[in-house]
Amino acid sequence: MHLDKFTPAERKKYRRREYIPGLMVWGTIIGSVVFSFIKPLWVIYFVIVYSLYWVLRLFYFVFYSILSARTFAKQIKIDWRAKRESLPNWQEYYHLFILPTYSEPYEVLETTLNGILACGYPTDKIMIAISWEERKKEVYEAVEPKIKENFGHKFFKLLTTLHPDGLEGEIKAKGANANWVGWKSKEMIDSLGLPYEKIIVSYFDCDTSAHQKYLDYLTYAYATHPNPTRSSFQPAVLYNNNIWDAPAPMRITAFSTVFWLLAELMRPDRLYTFSSHAMSFKALVDVGFWEKDIVTDDSRIFLQCFINYNGDYEVTPIYIPVSMDTVISETSIWDGFKNLYKQQRRWGWGVEHFPYMLYHFHKKKDLIPFKTRVKYIWNLGEGMYSWATAPLILFVLGRLPLYVAGPAIKATVIAQNAPFVLQNLMRIGMIGIIVSAILSLKLLPPRPEQHPKYKWLIMLAQWILLPINIVIFGALPAFEAQTRLMIGKYLGFFVTPKARK
Repeated sequence: MHLDKFTPAERKKYRRREYIPGLMVWGTIIGSVVFSFIKPLWVIYFVIVYSLYWVLRLFYFVFYSILSARTFAKQIKIDWRAKRESLPNWQEYYHLFILPTYSEPYEVLETTLNGILACGYPTDKIMIAISWEERKKEVYEAVEPKIKENFGHKFFKLLTTLHPDGLEGEIKAKGANANWVGWKSKEMIDSLGLPYEKIIVSYFDCDTSAHQKYLDYLTYAYATHPNPTRSSFQPAVLYNNNIWDAPAPMRITAFSTVFWLLAELMRPDRLYTFSSHAMSFKALVDVGFWEKDIVTDDSRIFLQCFINYNGDYEVTPIYIPVSMDTVISETSIWDGFKNLYKQQRRWGWGVEHFPYMLYHFHKKKDLIPFKTRVKYIWNLGEGMYSWATAPLILFVLGRLPLYVAGPAIKATVIAQNAPFVLQNLMRIGMIGIIVSAILSLKLLPPRPEQHPKYKWLIMLAQWILLPINIVIFGALPAFEAQTRLMIGKYLGFFVTPKARK
């Protein structure tokens, strides 16, 4: 976020809020090391209690993931087209797909647009808006004519535009491109005279493949919602377009993200928009579209609406999948690992919402209930803190006080039993890993013919890498993101390269 939009006094206050997440994670890590030497018994107690807390939280997570997956399986079997056609006013609604793109080849956008057509929804109710970046003008010149030629006649409207580089108040990020194409879409919609509240916007990553029932389900959910312009609609996000081709660490990270969102879908009171989602065009116009100077625009748009409407805004889960690409590199597996780390660091940069909420919630303290403000600040703050610290405490620092404690401490009952207690807690935690492994198989797309049948076994065995994976591609990128925010070394937007074999 550009701090130059604030007065000098406001800038200082905002910067102080940016210190908080980083100070907390650094304080935890440094404190754990220091107290392991000077007060090892304290740290032993802390690690045992913390491990117990995480085992309980793991079971909570697994419970909601299973519940969500079962709901997902039931909802996907429903004839949503029949339910949508049973509505007397469904034809009043239009769908607008906003697709910011950077360097993605024609084949990626072709898959996305064909996926929309495969929904079987009346195309005279579908509008597409695609925006390329001027700094990648060569991609625009190569891809845009093909898009117009092959898809221009297949939708009610197809808007293509080139986002100028270096506009005032922008950073080089998807949100800036989305803001540009949002205003261009408004010009198109105004010329058509369509009411904003009757337009449902699907804000998609350009590699998103919608399920065939997506538009029917979304239309029904929007049309039957008591106040649809005050809600976003979050589908189940699956990173499985190319999951069979991805290396194990990429698959584990992808499924971990999927399980987290599945669990969150069962708790809409704490749900943010994430990645590809939908909302009303009216809400977008009311908040001025996506912010131009942030990295995590997909979740910030929820907060923009939540604050603009004084807390009268929510996220409605829709149990229908949209599928995207897992990280794969066309050059080497090591480049793939780098790209995965950078992607996770970008997601970890969602911590930029923490000072944003503190700042705006304070200004709205008389309009948004105190309990509501505390809930959202706690959910984000605790989630980001745990993301960066829990794997390091559980798998790296947890045994340090047992190694460095003096003979008197080692002779205590708690010190002698701590290794067994931790070991048993980790064994109990293995139940969660086993459940995750089984659940992941149910979410896999059909096995491509070029992959051998025994790869199903690899898909199960890969979960043994989870502890390593959540440290390298979980805690470390989140830790770096919060450190960068603390020291003011702001993160730019990393465009995850799209590659399919």
